[in-house]
Amino acid sequence: MLVRAGRFRLYAAVAKGGFRRYSTYRVATAAGVFTNTVFGIILAYTYIALWDERPGLGGYDQSQALTFVWLGQGLLTVMSLMGSGFESELIERIRTGDIAVDLYRPADLQTWWLSADLGRAGFQLLGRGVVPLVAGALVFDLALPAEPLRWAAFLLAVLFGVVVSFAIRFLAALSAFWLMDGAGTTQLASLAGVFFSGMLLPLSVFPGALGEFARALPWSALLQVPVDVFLGTRSGAGLARMYAFQLGWAAVLLTAGRLLQHAATRRVVVQGG
Repeated sequence: MLVRAGRFRLYAAVAKGGFRRYSTYRVATAAGVFTNTVFGIILAYTYIALWDERPGLGGYDQSQALTFVWLGQGLLTVMSLMGSGFESELIERIRTGDIAVDLYRPADLQTWWLSADLGRAGFQLLGRGVVPLVAGALVFDLALPAEPLRWAAFLLAVLFGVVVSFAIRFLAALSAFWLMDGAGTTQLASLAGVFFSGMLLPLSVFPGALGEFARALPWSALLQVPVDVFLGTRSGAGLARMYAFQLGWAAVLLTAGRLLQHAATRRVVVQGG
């Protein structure tokens, strides 16, 4: 019990360190908020033109579609959809061999990086997520929920989405053990994330089999699911199924990451021996 409590405190400290680390980049945060707000305005007017031509597209009215835009801008860095998370640092440690030190530490590699990434995501949610949404609400008519419970349900979906995002990026970064450079893998994962998360268009807009395929992929857990929770398109059993979808992908991907981590550890041991 004491060992578990000690490990919990360790990973909590790592998460806190991740939060504090990103909070030091104040100029970059301000620039990111400005960029997200500008792109949000551009996308919002694009959506207005599209929904004027196709009212009810994807099952959303125009207000809901605009809310989708601003939530997307707010969650862009929270979910690390375009990279800039821990991946580059982990890949560099693998490339230089410093990862061997990490693997021999009495701390789990995957849980360590997950804790740090949760801290990063927490800061990005406060530092770059809130302001664009507030700016969008001041300029456009957004479908903001009045019920506190729906805000809480949304934040829970965001948390689950961050875990899925981490699991995808952790797998991509570990590919560097075999490819010597995981940059290509992480870039492919980022491109897939932008397209299949709903960042460009809600996945419900995608036609037929493509839409069903996109909604079944793990990237939809990063943006499409949290936004649908925010908009209240699912409740009761439907909401539970959305959470189960996120948690299912998180379990599958984290398990795959742990198996890949064990394989990488054996590789390091063999090479070191």
